Amino acid sequence: MPRHLERGSIDDDSCPRLQDTLEVVGRRWTGSILVAAVQGARRFGEYRALIDGISDRLLSQRLKELESQGLMERTVVPTTPVQITYSLSPAGKDLIDALQPLAAWSARRSLATPGGRADTGSRQA
Repeated sequence: MPRHLERGSIDDDSCPRLQDTLEVVGRRWTGSILVAAVQGARRFGEYRALIDGISDRLLSQRLKELESQGLMERTVVPTTPVQITYSLSPAGKDLIDALQPLAAWSARRSLATPGGRADTGSRQA
């Protein structure tokens, strides 16, 4: 029996923005950058210190991508030397709020599976 599709729901064929959002959030290191921002990182070096294993080039690239998506704000502080800070934009904060239920679901799921990790099967990306 067909379900009634609420406009803007996960089942709504006219809402491709969800797929776009999932692709942005699912890119390698993006989640770590967002978490670092929530934890208070503002300067490039703070992000790098909080994200183990990310290269400077990739961190710079991801910050620019998140800024272009409207999820991060880049501020130039006119000091000597010039300081550049990165913080979550209002849209980025909204995204974090939207991801909180997913984080809670993931935590519950990992507790419910043997070994404490969610079963991802044998799929490879």
